[in-house]
Amino acid sequence: MRTWTTARATTLAAALLAATAFVPGTATGAHAAGAPLCATGELCLWSKPDFKGTKQTYDLSTLSINSCTALPAGNYQSLINRTGRPVTTYQSDVCAETGEFQTYPGDGVLLPQSPYQVRAFKVWET
Repeated sequence: MRTWTTARATTLAAALLAATAFVPGTATGAHAAGAPLCATGELCLWSKPDFKGTKQTYDLSTLSINSCTALPAGNYQSLINRTGRPVTTYQSDVCAETGEFQTYPGDGVLLPQSPYQVRAFKVWET
């Protein structure tokens, strides 16, 4: 008969927590690079690569679907999309397609560094 010690239980719990850190959408909401939390239903953007710098959080319940949302002064370089809907990020602050743009699915996308400065976004109906 095996007996569980506190040390074994602690080791097992730490291993389970570490394993979920690599899965988007898990209880920790983080990934291998240590991204901060971004809750279900949110779009989170950071001003610097690797989820650092100023963070802006947008909740799906307060966003206008299919409308351009300009970001506050500054540029954003990393994001997590947990809205459950596709999100297009734009280099243009008016969502013009003359600059760079990219659409990311809403199933827990973690983008540590955008290939361009993000200045606006649109959340799309699924």
